[in-house]
Amino acid sequence: MDKKLTLSLDKSIIESAKNYAKSNNISLSKLIESYLKTLTKRKKNQADITPLVESLSGVISLDEDFNAKDAYTAYLIEKYK
Repeated sequence: MDKKLTLSLDKSIIESAKNYAKSNNISLSKLIESYLKTLTKRKKNQADITPLVESLSGVISLDEDFNAKDAYTAYLIEKYK
């Protein structure tokens, strides 16, 4: 059952969203519904931890100041020297 919802958004965002919806042949309502569905579904899936992942939790210990992005950058620089 569909139900109405009133939102207050910035005028420029509304216009951009309308243009996007029109260019993708979808109503603005369906666009927002799809976004909210994806957003709420993603949060539920993030909480689901498989038994395998749980068993691997804590296997590796890293320093508190470890930066994965910097480590990956250093790895790529070394790899492509």
